[in-house]
Amino acid sequence: MARNKPLARKLRYARALKQNRMVPVFVRIKTNRRVMVNPKRRHWRRTRLKL
Repeated sequence: MARNKPLARKLRYARALKQNRMVPVFVRIKTNRRVMVNPKRRHWRRTRLKL
């Protein structure tokens, strides 16, 4: 990966990083534990981003 990234690619990486989070605890409590996992969760080694 290049050291100098284009802004568009950098923004896409930032969005992917934000999506790759756990479901917050207050959401689990609020939904009575119906929402437990984030289906968009991604592991950096198993799944590559198509950017």
